[in-house]
Amino acid sequence: MAEKDNVIIIGSGLGGLVCGYILSKNGYKVTVLEKNSEIGGCLQMFQRGGVKFDTGMHYIGSMDEGQTLYRIFKYLNILNDVKFSRLNEDGYDFFSFNGETYSFANGYEKFVDTLAEKFPNERKNLEKYTKKLQEITQSSPIYNLQKFENPNYFNPIIFRTSINEFIASLTSDPKLQSVLVGNIPLYAGIKDKTPIYVHAFLHNFFIQSAYRIVGGGEMIAKSLTDSIKGFGGKVLNKSEVTRFICDDKKMTSVELTSGEIIEGAYFISNIHPEIAIDKIESHLIRKSFRNRIKTLRNSISNFTVYLKFKKNTVPYMNNNFYYYNDYRIWEKNDYKIEPWDPSYLYMHQCVEENAKYAESAKMITYMRFEEVKLWENTTIGKRGSDYLEFKKAKAQILLKQLERSFPGINDSIESYYTSSPLSYRDYTATKDGSSYGIVQDKDFGVQSLLTQRTKIPNFFMTGQNINSHGILGVTIGSIITCGEFLGVNNILQQIKESNNE
Repeated sequence: MAEKDNVIIIGSGLGGLVCGYILSKNGYKVTVLEKNSEIGGCLQMFQRGGVKFDTGMHYIGSMDEGQTLYRIFKYLNILNDVKFSRLNEDGYDFFSFNGETYSFANGYEKFVDTLAEKFPNERKNLEKYTKKLQEITQSSPIYNLQKFENPNYFNPIIFRTSINEFIASLTSDPKLQSVLVGNIPLYAGIKDKTPIYVHAFLHNFFIQSAYRIVGGGEMIAKSLTDSIKGFGGKVLNKSEVTRFICDDKKMTSVELTSGEIIEGAYFISNIHPEIAIDKIESHLIRKSFRNRIKTLRNSISNFTVYLKFKKNTVPYMNNNFYYYNDYRIWEKNDYKIEPWDPSYLYMHQCVEENAKYAESAKMITYMRFEEVKLWENTTIGKRGSDYLEFKKAKAQILLKQLERSFPGINDSIESYYTSSPLSYRDYTATKDGSSYGIVQDKDFGVQSLLTQRTKIPNFFMTGQNINSHGILGVTIGSIITCGEFLGVNNILQQIKESNNE
């Protein structure tokens, strides 16, 4: 590969690192630029009180041998570096709706059997539901790592129906309808808007198998970084891009905060499209496209409480716990600020396989950016005492709710830490701290999806705003981005060969 064929990737989140791996593996000279001191984007972790906490990657699915993410991770050499701990197959997700409890089990038959115990009259509808999930997923060859000739990666039909419409077509039981979207915080769905493919791809992903990452998401970031460097590439932290520079025909370089100019033959942005476009002053990006990007709605952010437990006091919980005070699940991301009675996702962090006790955990709930807008012009560590009091008050409400579901748990908490939409905004460079990027809207269908290509011929995009969010969505999106260089079917063939198929 000629020296001039170098690729500059902006942002070291999962999308940027996967692109870096695939392209450097195939001979491109890759440089990944990260503005923060830590690499990884939503894979990064932070340490408090001697304990490390995940910031974004919660748990993953489809990791049994032969399943989609397993095959991709084998190709990316991640399986040689990272360990994974299986969640409880009989109930990887546990839900509490005002005291009534339900669980999701691995395997389509067991998933149906487990919920049919709670909804005995709905067995046939549950069977239809799992079949539909599989049909929707199988309608996308790229998500099944299958070669294809059609330039469309997805069946357009799956963009036209909302999640709630789809589920209502299968069951009229209002409780079951809510239970089936119990893990909605994983994609922040919006009633009558979020298309069914978002739910189907993710839910099918976890029903197959569910795992935690031993040691946290940064293990994946470190593995990919080491591989990129092994192929001769670079991953540079503390290298914030302030400007993309173009000539009359293409992008030529980027400028860092230090003033350094880095030239490249190709450029891939793994940061939020609006933030990236704001850094480009060129006629090659039309005003109409700029306006379109700015009008796209971003998903809600969240507030997180990170818990450090007293040693050997809290038994390790090998499932995830979702709490709802009622069955009106679609209203949770449009909550009342006063009085605040939030739903939340509670999970333990996995620091070793077959752990007996939990070292730490986190509680995650929705939070709109408007709640922290007062401090939007502040920086990390310099937001003032009123901001700290705001976070403390929110945390205390969540901890009281946790105590109701797990009596005595607060006595086992040694310390806790918090993050708000401002934290996510500043550490992951997402618009208003959006958890899942740009909202996918079934009323606009494929129009609400941004493509990897741009009007600048050598400038591409990747990440959760391109294609889909989540570890599988972002990884598939990276394959499509790299397909602009190598051909998607060529990459799929490489994945097949790496798995000795």
